[in-house]
Amino acid sequence: MDGSPDLWSRWGDLGKFEARGMKGGEALVLEINRIFRSSGITSPVASRRGLTARLRYLDSKAGRAALAAQGAAPRTIRTWMRNKGTISPTPANRRRIDAAYWERRRENLIRSGWLTRHLDNDGQGRRMEIHPVDQARVPEARRRPNLSQRSITVRYIWADLLDAWARKDTGLVDEVWDDVISDLDSDYSAYAYVSSVGIGA
Repeated sequence: MDGSPDLWSRWGDLGKFEARGMKGGEALVLEINRIFRSSGITSPVASRRGLTARLRYLDSKAGRAALAAQGAAPRTIRTWMRNKGTISPTPANRRRIDAAYWERRRENLIRSGWLTRHLDNDGQGRRMEIHPVDQARVPEARRRPNLSQRSITVRYIWADLLDAWARKDTGLVDEVWDDVISDLDSDYSAYAYVSSVGIGA
């Protein structure tokens, strides 16, 4: 090691010895995004079904505003809404429609509180799998020993986490992650950086 306990315990310079991973808070956001995406329209926007479903979802004042925010012109939006089942937008416009759909859905789920309730699970929490930093490329002498996948039931954090996710507050997400790993054991700081996080939801 380089003589710095903090470097090794908190992975202060993660790539120095080619360890692979990300901040735990970043992994947490990616997993929340996965859960969020799995709750929406699964058909791709490139398909007729997926395109029509997105336009139906966006057929409101707020939906049209979301499309306009993505750069769609008012006349184009009116044409899309009048001809949902027959239009064939350009690839760039399909991307605009898809982005507007997910942004609008995100706003609706945040406002309804559905995602928070889903993860809180009536106070029972959710099982979380924590996958440690990948040390495959780290020289053996530099590897941190005894890192393994951890599985814990996480409660009480979901309202704060979803509030931070809604506001895109990475600082608060990092604080929530510190709360999560503090329940591991005395070696919790080894999980400040991880390969990934999985939530059973």
